[in-house]
Amino acid sequence: MSTNNKTTSKPVASKASEILKDPTSSQIAKQLAGSALSQRTSGNQTSREMEDKAARVLASNKYSEETKTLAASVLAQSNKER
Repeated sequence: MSTNNKTTSKPVASKASEILKDPTSSQIAKQLAGSALSQRTSGNQTSREMEDKAARVLASNKYSEETKTLAASVLAQSNKER
């Protein structure tokens, strides 16, 4: 299985941190933020479950641009073989 060595950028990680601290952030935004932060400096890759959630966020009109940015970052760090 190939690996994806991309990491979350500093601006996206900063926004993810803010989302996790905000009690009004949605559950999906917090899940995506947690996934993005876990990939900030490590070799972690996005799980299949998070790939699916991120793809649904990007395909939907009901999520904010902020949430879609997190979803895009998470998908960029997924395993390309899946």
